[in-house]
Amino acid sequence: MRAFYRSLVIGAAFSMAMGIASKTAISATVLSEEKISQIVMVRNVTVKDGAVSGEVVNTSRRTLREVQLLIPHSWLWKNEFQPGKDDPGTAAYYTVEKEIAPGASARFTYNPPSPLPSRADGYFETTVSVAGFTEVIR
Repeated sequence: MRAFYRSLVIGAAFSMAMGIASKTAISATVLSEEKISQIVMVRNVTVKDGAVSGEVVNTSRRTLREVQLLIPHSWLWKNEFQPGKDDPGTAAYYTVEKEIAPGASARFTYNPPSPLPSRADGYFETTVSVAGFTEVIR
């Protein structure tokens, strides 16, 4: 019985030590576009042959990391009333791996895994938006 109590006390001490050492996690929060733009924004976007470059700007008071961008290459038909059957539109997520300090920016360049097709029946319209990010709370 004495061994049981000793293991119980050791287990309780271990659990308390682990609880003190563990980090608190905050769950994901869904934000409106307006709220996101108060924290992080994308500017100076250029597109050349499917490659997308620009800047991610931290407009918040906290450090940001793992800013995830959504980059859709939307296909617009020349004749929207009679579109073709083969829509080459595509989209990708790209993560900016750098930590971005408050007020600072980070450049990014995304190159698609294969070139976008060049076709006469339409054209691509490429946009970039923020899909997610992590705020560092110290």
